[in-house]
Amino acid sequence: MCGAAALAAGALAPPAALAATAKPLKRITVAKGASILELWPMKGAFGFKGVVQKRDIGSWHLASCLTSTSGKHGIGIANQGCVWSDVSAALANPGCAIEAMMYSMTRHALTMAEGKSFTTPPELIDQLFPELWEYGRYITHKKDLRATFALNALVSVDFAAWILFARENGIENIDDLVPTEFKAALPSHHSKAVAIPLVSYSVPIKDVVKLVDDGYFFMKIKIGQGGTQEEMLAKDMKRLSEIHAALKDRRTPHTVSGKLPYYFDANGRYERKETLLRLLDHADKIGALDQIAIIEEPFDEMNKIDVSDIPVRLASDEAAHTPEDAKERIAMGYRAMALKPIAKTFSVSMRVAEVARQAKVPCFCADLTVSPANVEWNKIVAGMLPMFPGIGAMGLVESNGHQNYAKWDEMCSRLPDPSAPWIAQHDGVYDLGGDYWKKSGNVLEPLPWYEERFAKS
Repeated sequence: MCGAAALAAGALAPPAALAATAKPLKRITVAKGASILELWPMKGAFGFKGVVQKRDIGSWHLASCLTSTSGKHGIGIANQGCVWSDVSAALANPGCAIEAMMYSMTRHALTMAEGKSFTTPPELIDQLFPELWEYGRYITHKKDLRATFALNALVSVDFAAWILFARENGIENIDDLVPTEFKAALPSHHSKAVAIPLVSYSVPIKDVVKLVDDGYFFMKIKIGQGGTQEEMLAKDMKRLSEIHAALKDRRTPHTVSGKLPYYFDANGRYERKETLLRLLDHADKIGALDQIAIIEEPFDEMNKIDVSDIPVRLASDEAAHTPEDAKERIAMGYRAMALKPIAKTFSVSMRVAEVARQAKVPCFCADLTVSPANVEWNKIVAGMLPMFPGIGAMGLVESNGHQNYAKWDEMCSRLPDPSAPWIAQHDGVYDLGGDYWKKSGNVLEPLPWYEERFAKS
């Protein structure tokens, strides 16, 4: 048994121990689960996975609260990425329908959590996941629903469990929160993290150039555009040519080569290795091949292609649901892992990071157009990861919410300290110096706006 099936069967044992504390870890029993749903307006359409989401109704965000029998509680934040989690399920249930289904799954998870006991949050997630995934298959009428869809529905519950765990055990520092088994995978305290913006299909080249003018130097660019495979390839070649023509002579002090690294994300749109190799041949012809630092998830997770002969670093994202999935992808030749504690749970992401460490495969943190609170979780995990090849002593963290939300400043106002120096990027970098690590980036601090709302519920 392996991969998502192993997780569904509860075969992934929870961590046996956590960082040393002054007293034994408490056994925590959940008394109540609750949630708050919000819709945040977007600036415009968003194109990826070969489709363009208009997002007229806004992005679905929720907060989950777990209260223990001792009276302590933890609050976790998440947003729903239904198309990212399972594009076929989203296309079969358009508009609000698929969003409502995922939200129903989170509510179901909170109900299931009531009465359950755990010593560590991964233990709770292992208890919830099998039934939740089965419930998701039932309400979506999709027997092959991706495991990531269920994990995405668990993100706010998982973060709530970690905050509750910290409060129950008097943990106030991120280093003490990280399980002993995963400390080697998260050994760093980088003083900086690269801020990676997102460039979707519809972003004009002049706006890509403006991002560089504004200081960004490592951008995530969506490829795998709509249409047949031939149409997609033609569009992607044209896009690559336009981007390289605009950026090939730009330089940065943050990379070994001095050139701007290209980070392409295909979201599983390529069906054959030969098609991807044609794109790379084109990149070679125009002199762009050596600047491609990452191509993320070129093939669908069910398309198990050996990529060890691909001449650029391929990263796995959606396909790495579990440690077993990550091991399989690494054996297939993938040479990077995109961690998503904000989309596949913090609990699962640490397990994947440890598998990657053992295989000497670097990791970075990718976004899901999440809220500011979850950007900070992504940021602190990225700051703890080992250095990424070709980049200086910095973490890599994608963050595109400021590009896509119409009320980003209002969302930031709900952070524990919106004025903290590490919140905003400067010249394409987040500053994690000063007292950042002493305060653990404030990720363990209460979120006052949500605390007040749950107190009234």
